[in-house]
Amino acid sequence: MSVHPRPVPLIGDPTAASERAADPTGWAFDPADRDALHRVLAARRDVRRYRPDPVPADVLERVLTAAHTAPSVGHSQPWRFVVVTDPNVRDRAAVLTDRERLRQAAQLEPDAARRLLDLKLEGVRDAPLGVVVCCDRRAPAAGVLGRATYPDADLWSCAAAIQNLWLAARAEGLGLGWVTLFRPADLAELLGLPDGVETLGWLCLGWPDERPPAPGLERAGWSQRLPLADVLMTDRWAGAAPPPSALRGPDQPDVVAARDGGDRLLTPPGSLGVLDAAVDRAVALGRGGVTGGVLVLAAADHPVTVHGVSAFDPRVTRDVTEAAVAGTAVGVTTARGAGLTAVVVDAGVAGGPVPGAVGARPAGPRGDLVGSPAMTAEDTTALVEAGRALGREAGASGLVALGEVGVANTTVAAALACALLHVEPAAVVGLGSGADSAMLARKAAVVTAAVARAGVVPDPLTALAQLGGPELAVLAGVALGAAEVRAVVVVDGFAASLAALAAVQLEPAVQASLVAGQRSRERGHDLVLQALGCEPLLDLRLRAGEGVGAVLAASLLLQGLAVRRTAARVDR
Repeated sequence: MSVHPRPVPLIGDPTAASERAADPTGWAFDPADRDALHRVLAARRDVRRYRPDPVPADVLERVLTAAHTAPSVGHSQPWRFVVVTDPNVRDRAAVLTDRERLRQAAQLEPDAARRLLDLKLEGVRDAPLGVVVCCDRRAPAAGVLGRATYPDADLWSCAAAIQNLWLAARAEGLGLGWVTLFRPADLAELLGLPDGVETLGWLCLGWPDERPPAPGLERAGWSQRLPLADVLMTDRWAGAAPPPSALRGPDQPDVVAARDGGDRLLTPPGSLGVLDAAVDRAVALGRGGVTGGVLVLAAADHPVTVHGVSAFDPRVTRDVTEAAVAGTAVGVTTARGAGLTAVVVDAGVAGGPVPGAVGARPAGPRGDLVGSPAMTAEDTTALVEAGRALGREAGASGLVALGEVGVANTTVAAALACALLHVEPAAVVGLGSGADSAMLARKAAVVTAAVARAGVVPDPLTALAQLGGPELAVLAGVALGAAEVRAVVVVDGFAASLAALAAVQLEPAVQASLVAGQRSRERGHDLVLQALGCEPLLDLRLRAGEGVGAVLAASLLLQGLAVRRTAARVDR
């Protein structure tokens, strides 16, 4: 393969992964600058007494600029700085703080109240400047990256701005005191803030009339700084037992090495988009040299068909399974064209064992979901373990694609999704293949009744037993077994993705092996992909089942791996 000079971007980061790997500490400041930063951190104080001398405009601008360079969730910059110089506003603010100081003291025990009143807790009248940091929260949380999960992250961002301002002030020799002796509504009214804008208190700013060697409350005996060891924990809260796990994802050096390898290609990093991320995942698993794989196609019928939830006769499951064994079904022919072999698993096809298929059939009774569970707990465990053995065997190839066959399994999948995702049926019940609006209504009613019968399920195995299907239990096991041997697991549509989700809930490290093959048309599939944390390679509106989407995506992944192996490299 050819080697070329590395194209250096004219904007942005000019460094290469090889440079960063050669000197991981190369971004550090020199020791003198680092030590100066730590001196500023250690010397920060909450100042309460000030000189009347004015703060020069250029110094104030530097301090506020430091605040404005703080990190913010989704780069939203929600802070707004109200600089108070008007004596009238300051006097009114001082009245509010005096009032709250007495109110807080009244809530304490007498001795603590006297100690509180002895402390000087505000400098609103003393300081030449007041800075009120406000948080503009009027943007919907869902519209700001990072706030949908932590809605108060905008307030934390403003607190980070205060910290920056505080440290910059200390470096300038200014004193700063953070006063929260306000009722927020009173301070907002004083400043004329609109609805949706909140304050984080009042900052007193000016040249200090005290130079405290230690924090004021510490010197006054109110409290002492705890040793770092008293507030430091590793991995989990002290005393909390770690969750049991038999699997581990790739080690962090392997994950970084995979990304570094992509950086050596004569193309911009990440130029293959989602495919590059999937290639990185395969390389991190040690499967960068994979050139083929195995489609595991699990088939089963479902008693829930008696409720009229499918547009096809149940015998179609057997027809497709027999065609798959013969090598003529759509999924198996697609696999052959992609260079994958196929293993067909009879996980409970009606009419007796399917000749030529691997047998993994439930032994006990099977229910229609509405009146009784899908299968027994014993069968569920046995099927998962059978799938795990198949997954280990198929995983020796380096890549396993998951596919399923089963009339009415979108109804089963919707019920299972309700249990695993804790969502209502309306969010996951879709048309399936060929259904109409009347059938959709029956599916919704069946899933609602099934979920109500099952109640709250405590774990994924119980969910599979109560509301799943035998082919999904087998595929969950396949995902577990393939992940054990560090194979890439390419997942097909809605039903197969739920099997993978059950595996991830049993062993979270399975997720590191997963590649989402496609986004199907089935309602609820997006929710499952989100729960898996996997972005799909394809979005072709497929309804084929049989692992077709997984196989097509596996073919694309194999091409991406070939590109990673054979494309031109840069010299550093």
